Amino acid sequence: MTGKTKIGIIICNRYHTCAGGKCLRSLRNREGAFSIYKDQEVELVGYTTCAGCPGGNIEYAGDEMVKNGAQVIHLATGFLVGYPPCPYIDVFKSFLENRYDIKVVLGTHPIPQKYLDMHNKLGTWNDTSWEARLAGTMTDSVTRENYN
Repeated sequence: MTGKTKIGIIICNRYHTCAGGKCLRSLRNREGAFSIYKDQEVELVGYTTCAGCPGGNIEYAGDEMVKNGAQVIHLATGFLVGYPPCPYIDVFKSFLENRYDIKVVLGTHPIPQKYLDMHNKLGTWNDTSWEARLAGTMTDSVTRENYN
């Protein structure tokens, strides 16, 4: 993508009181999943929750973000790092891509080191399917520490 990219962010409802600090910092710094925009101007056109399991707000949020010009929707890192990780993340991604013909990226900010340590201890991400899901948010140890 070139020029300005308009994005939306959907967060897991268990973090509904989150002020978005890590997501917005990583967007500003082009870290984590936002590193794909390193040479681009980005405009945030929507930020909301999924409304809780099983994601009752996914359809409405996608519709509103697309109406506001979103070209990409990010499913926030919280979907990946929560205990347990969101069981619907693949369904949300597939639905949004197919319903709105839009690119969906898994993740926002880099995975904090404390979450990586705990998920490694729990074995949560041992299945090979997690490698692709986590790819955009798995950064170097210094960056991960900075997001603790």
